[in-house]
Formats: sequence, structure tokens, C-alpha cells
Amino acid sequence: MNTGSDETGEVAVASEEAKAEEKAEQTQDRRGLGSRAPAFIRSRPVLHMSWQVGIFVVGLAVVVAGVVMLPLPGPGWVVIFGGMAIWATEFVWAQLVLRWTKRKVTEATQRALDPRVRRRNIVLTTVGLVIVAVLVGIYLWRFGLVMPWKIGRQ
Repeated sequence: MNTGSDETGEVAVASEEAKAEEKAEQTQDRRGLGSRAPAFIRSRPVLHMSWQVGIFVVGLAVVVAGVVMLPLPGPGWVVIFGGMAIWATEFVWAQLVLRWTKRKVTEATQRALDPRVRRRNIVLTTVGLVIVAVLVGIYLWRFGLVMPWKIGRQ
């Protein structure tokens, strides 16, 4: 097998470096996880449990408010992620969900900035607007423009 190198020990060094980088990434992913409660609260189990319950209740209220804002006017998703951020101050699962969400949003942003994807989106938007304009034109040609306050009594 040709590795592209005349040196025999280079492959082993490269794999060890790759393993070290992978381990560093895993350590970085796990660093900073856990409770961010003050030390005096974490040192007392009953106080820490009540702190966690309080954080959960506040985060739940914010998430529920965000879910209510999804069909109603308001920044629903922003509020939901705000509630997740509140939970992430205390719960590891919420921290991991926020990291996953941030990674996915970053990936979607990169995909959306791709010139081919942008060109496709512009073409699809233009086609959609033309279709809507044609349908509105057909409706106006067929029925005309009648304002609601000029509709005769029946």
C-alpha cells in the first residue's frame, strides 16, 4: 500500500494526531456542561434541588409562552430558544440540545449562502410571484374589484 510517503513512521504519527484532535473535540464538547448555580447552592442538596425546580418552572413558562406565540403574533421560536437557554443554565440535556441547534442553524446558514441555492431560491420566488400575479389578474378580470363597503345589501 502506498501512503504517499517514504517515511515509515509518518502514518502512525498522523493517526495519533487525529486521535488527539478527536479527543480534544470531545473534551471541548463536554466542557462547560452542568449546573451554573452558585457554589453555595450546589453545596446544599435540598437548596440545589429547589433551585433546579425553579429553573425548570421558569424555563417551562417561557417555552409555553413561545409555543403559544407560534400561531399568534409574536417571536415564538425566539422565545422557545430563550426558554431552552434558561434550562441550559442548569440541565446538561438542554445544553446539548442548544449546541445541536446552533450547529444545525450554522449549517443551514452556510447552505443558504451557497450561490447555487440562492439562485434557485430567487428563481422559485419569482415563479411563485408570477403565478400569484396571474391568478389575481384572472380574478380581477372575471369578477372585477369591488370594495367591501360598496357591496349592496341582500
